[in-house]
Amino acid sequence: MPPHLSDPDLPADGTPPPQEMPAPDGPLSRARPGRERILAAIRAAAITEFSLHGLKGTSTQAIAQRAGLTKPQLHYYIAGKEELYSELLMQVLHEWKVVFSFDEHANDPARVLAAYVRQKLDHAFDKPEMSRIFTREVLDGGRNLERFWPMSRQWTQKKIDIIDGWIARGLMRPLDGRLLLQHIWAMTQYHADYALQVRSMGGLADDAHIDREPIARELIGFVLAGCGMAVPADA
Repeated sequence: MPPHLSDPDLPADGTPPPQEMPAPDGPLSRARPGRERILAAIRAAAITEFSLHGLKGTSTQAIAQRAGLTKPQLHYYIAGKEELYSELLMQVLHEWKVVFSFDEHANDPARVLAAYVRQKLDHAFDKPEMSRIFTREVLDGGRNLERFWPMSRQWTQKKIDIIDGWIARGLMRPLDGRLLLQHIWAMTQYHADYALQVRSMGGLADDAHIDREPIARELIGFVLAGCGMAVPADA
């Protein structure tokens, strides 16, 4: 069984690693990279392929070709596309849990929510392909998310409980915390999932820079106004 993508150890069966084989044509061939660089190339290639075609439409041959490897070289590191896909889905959910967490002891919901909106928007701009992997999986029926939903609901409920606590203390107007979070997700992830529409509506070229700061200010103001709060001066 090939090692897991994130496993740092090589198998001890005497099989020569890809870096000892003739270098394949492609971006990895020039530097004869070590194991970590190959793993990074596989991950990057898989992210792009899965974001474009989903699990069903992606082949290990396409991942290998994009990573600059042969198919046998790819399978030295991964058993198949399913384990790699599952790992990437888990990475998306883990980032949403860890990076976008709320401070349960915070007494300034305006600053917490402003930071949350900004972080979510930055993630959409900086890692759009990861967002699209998740969205494509949902559109395909979400079968591969079934085992992740329970913990995802648990993480979300913690945020809802914090929002309810703010409401109970009179720090923001009464509202449905779950819907608030879902609205924030929709508005921020739009800039990843619908990037083509964002550029088309703005008359922007594919490689044109998008200034995210006006977008962040608009979204933060919109969300906080809906919560009955003013925008902090430093937000």
